[in-house]
Amino acid sequence: MKDRAFQETVENSIAKVTRWIEEHDYKAYDPGDGNSSFLHCLTFDNLLLERLLQQAVYRCPFNLRPWIGIHPHTSTKGMGYIAWGYAKMFKLKQDSRYRDGALHCLQWLIDHPSPGNADYCWGNHFPFSTRGGKIPAMEPTIVWSSLIGQAFLENYEVFGETRYLTIASSICDWILKLPREKTESGSCLSYVAHKQSSIHNANMLGAALLASVGKYTSDSAKLEVARDAMMYSCSRQNPDGAWFYGAAPQYHWIDNFHTGYNLDSLKRYIQASGDESFSKHQRDGFVYFKRTFFEPDGRPKYYHNRALPTDIQCAAQAIDTLSFFSDDDPEALPLAQKVAAWTINNMQGDDGHFYYRDLGWVKAKTPMLHWGQGTMFKALAHCLTRLAN
Repeated sequence: MKDRAFQETVENSIAKVTRWIEEHDYKAYDPGDGNSSFLHCLTFDNLLLERLLQQAVYRCPFNLRPWIGIHPHTSTKGMGYIAWGYAKMFKLKQDSRYRDGALHCLQWLIDHPSPGNADYCWGNHFPFSTRGGKIPAMEPTIVWSSLIGQAFLENYEVFGETRYLTIASSICDWILKLPREKTESGSCLSYVAHKQSSIHNANMLGAALLASVGKYTSDSAKLEVARDAMMYSCSRQNPDGAWFYGAAPQYHWIDNFHTGYNLDSLKRYIQASGDESFSKHQRDGFVYFKRTFFEPDGRPKYYHNRALPTDIQCAAQAIDTLSFFSDDDPEALPLAQKVAAWTINNMQGDDGHFYYRDLGWVKAKTPMLHWGQGTMFKALAHCLTRLAN
C-alpha cells in the first residue's frame, strides 16, 4: 500500500475509533472483568473458582457480560492509552479537540488513583485472579501505573504542563517502595505491592519509567534502580532473544505483546539513561520479535509457536513497537504498516470499534476499552506520526 493511501486508511480508522470511544463516554469492557459479575459470590473467595468464572467470561466467543451483571466501565489503563494517543494526534495535527481529549483523560486519572496510597498509582476496578494469586479491585500494579506514567510524560512533553511530570515522579516514588527480588544478576521490581511477584514485562516497564523520570529530574537513584532491574531481565533473556513471561517455571511461555512491552521498555531505558550495555539484548530481542510473531499477510501471532487466537492487544502492541523501532530498523515501519492494514481490514467493525479476538472459527467482537480501543488508537497514532516524519 502506498504511504499516502495508507495514511488515509489509518486516519479514517483513527477517526472511527475515536468517535466510538467518545460516543460511549470512555466506557466498555475488559477481558479480565469476569469477577465483577453478581456470580462472584458463588466463588466463595476460592482462587480456583474465581479463575474459572473469570476465564469463562474471558474466553466466551460472545459477550456474556450483560446477562451476568457486568456493565461497561472506564478503565484506568484505557484512559492512559487514550490520553497517549490524543497527545500524539495533537502533536501531529495541532487540533484542539485532541488536546481537550488528552486533558479530559488525564484529569480523570488524577481524580481516580488507587486509594490508600501516598503516591499516584493505578490498578483494575475489578478483582483479578491468576495462577500467581489474587489481585483485589483497585490494587495498584506496576504495569498499569508505569504505562499510565509514560502517558503523563508524553503529555508533559507535548503540552509542557509541569504537574504531569510531578505525577510521573510520584508514580516512581510508589515503584521505589515495591518489594524487589534481589539476586547476583540484578533485582526484580514486584508486579504488586502486597507480595513479591517477579514478571519480566512488569519489571522492565517499571525500570523504563524510573529511567525516563530520572533523566528529567536528574535523579541518579532512580537510574540506578532502573539499571539493576534491566540487568535482572536482560540476564535472563533466552539465547535466541526471547523472554519468558517470568523466570519461574509456571511462567515459561512467550507471547507477542509482552515481548513488545519488554522491547519498548528497554529502548526507553537506553534512550533515557544513555547506558548502551544492554544494546545487544535489545537488538537480539527485536530480531526475534520480527522473525517470530507475524504471518506473511501481517496477521499477528499470539504465541511464539501458535498463531491463534488473533488478539487485538497483540496487533496494537506490534504496531506500536514496530513504529517505535522504525528509527533503528528500516524493516520496522513497513511491517507496522502491514500489521495495521491487516488489523483495520479484519478487526475493525463498521461502527469503529476494534474486535477483541479472532478465534479462527468465529470473531469475538466484544468491545474492550483499553484492550483494543485505547491501545489501537495510540498505536495507529504512533504509526501515523512516524510516517509523517
